[in-house]
Amino acid sequence: MQLHDEVAQGLRAIARIERRAAEIRTGATGGVSIATNGALAVNFLPRLIAGFRGDNSGVGVELRVHSSRQIAAWVAAGQIDIGLIDTPVPVAGLSTEIFRLECVCVMQAKDPLAAEPVVTPAHLRDRSIIGVTGDHAVDRQLETHLSKTGAPVKRDVTSYFFAIGRNIVAEGGGVAIIDPVNGKADLGDGVVWRRFEPRIDHEAAMITARGQILSDAAKAVRQLVRDGLKAVGAETTGVE
Repeated sequence: MQLHDEVAQGLRAIARIERRAAEIRTGATGGVSIATNGALAVNFLPRLIAGFRGDNSGVGVELRVHSSRQIAAWVAAGQIDIGLIDTPVPVAGLSTEIFRLECVCVMQAKDPLAAEPVVTPAHLRDRSIIGVTGDHAVDRQLETHLSKTGAPVKRDVTSYFFAIGRNIVAEGGGVAIIDPVNGKADLGDGVVWRRFEPRIDHEAAMITARGQILSDAAKAVRQLVRDGLKAVGAETTGVE
């Protein structure tokens, strides 16, 4: 079964390369495929894709949501044009752009915490904090800051996706430290955001196969991702 899967993946990669070569020969724009592990799947890529399609209605777009490791494997095999994953990148030999995003604290607008212009670990004393996985880089950074202040908190809920963490907050489930893409989104759900200090960062990586020739469509989407992340304050920390 494993051999069959590997052969199937290889055939799909070859077919993709052949299609790309044909696009280059004919001057066609080509389609674009993009995969993300979830952080950008809900409140970022749908809007970006819709905007792109509005200007490029004849271009097909494929969006997949999976684990960072699987996405990196797809990109390395030429099965996906662009991957958006958490750092560190689990597969070597990929072209990588790193974006550092300053996380924010989200709470209901009626929460007394919303009166604070900046939230600190001391403000979270005895509060229920919605985590990501419990061992996510954002969780670990918050735990380090909390341990320095000795502020006891309740950490009995994890959400896996930042967007789901926000949804739990909207339903009155506590407060959360999440990325600015999901934290600052204007969703009309009664959730507001505040800066958190000391700073907590979420790092996202945009990956492509090194040496792969991207279609015009893929290049355009890649630039839209860059522009969209910079619009929420992302800092580019390096290109590999």
